[in-house]
Amino acid sequence: MRNTLAVMSPSGPASFTGKRIRLRRLLDYETGSCRIVALDHGMTSPNFLEGLTDTPARARESVAGGANVLMLGRGIAASCWEALAGKASLALMLTASAAGRPSGSSITPIGSVEEALHIGADAVVVYVALGGDDEPDMIRYLSSVGEACDSYGMPLIAEAEFPNAYASRDSVDSSFGPGYLRRNARLCTEMGADIVKVNWSGDQESFASIVSACGRPVVLAGGPVLGDMELLDRMEQARDAGAIGYSVGRNVFEHQNPEAMTRALSSIFRSGLSAADAAKKLKIDIEE
Repeated sequence: MRNTLAVMSPSGPASFTGKRIRLRRLLDYETGSCRIVALDHGMTSPNFLEGLTDTPARARESVAGGANVLMLGRGIAASCWEALAGKASLALMLTASAAGRPSGSSITPIGSVEEALHIGADAVVVYVALGGDDEPDMIRYLSSVGEACDSYGMPLIAEAEFPNAYASRDSVDSSFGPGYLRRNARLCTEMGADIVKVNWSGDQESFASIVSACGRPVVLAGGPVLGDMELLDRMEQARDAGAIGYSVGRNVFEHQNPEAMTRALSSIFRSGLSAADAAKKLKIDIEE
């Protein structure tokens, strides 16, 4: 009989088994959802964000609210281990942003898949920005991480996002649109991504086309800080378009009640609530 595990994994059965086990922790067994809170913005934002002042507290609140994955850098992960251990998966960031340059931000590789294994991560994360002069380098780096992930059995989460995550929403949307996100998401799949994080494309139909082109589990990025109802409505539309979850940072840790917001977001993907019902529960949580 043909060894299908060896065929499916270029490095043999062991690495394939490792990736399957880790993916099962990333993708909730009962619902198939992936609920990520991104607390890595200290490595990407051009300015310090006050919501990150007590990151271990934000980590505890996120997990209590229903997040099953936390995105962190190596240094902060060490101070958040109690929130993670036995409760949620660590997704280790392998990129930072050189955001202070006069010529604009640039994605900078950091860390390694081997380090992620050593510190107990269930995934590594690479931010993928296309369209700039460094696009060839970005593609080569993503490909090398994808190859290493296959060799070590480590899931890869690729963030197929707009080049400048901290630009105003209007300025980004005028320069990049669904076509950019569709191309970026598919390229991430081609390079070996197991889960793809994508910005909101503007409407449910275009987001569905991105999910279809990607061919991998997709989670919706939270993006700039939004009103509660607008964020939850996007999540409902993304779910109905085929997304399996969310990856939200600023809209959680900058929120007046991070735990309640995480619970509202999670209810859309874990319990199938509408945005309106999730917003009602959020209001009740905040007022209690």
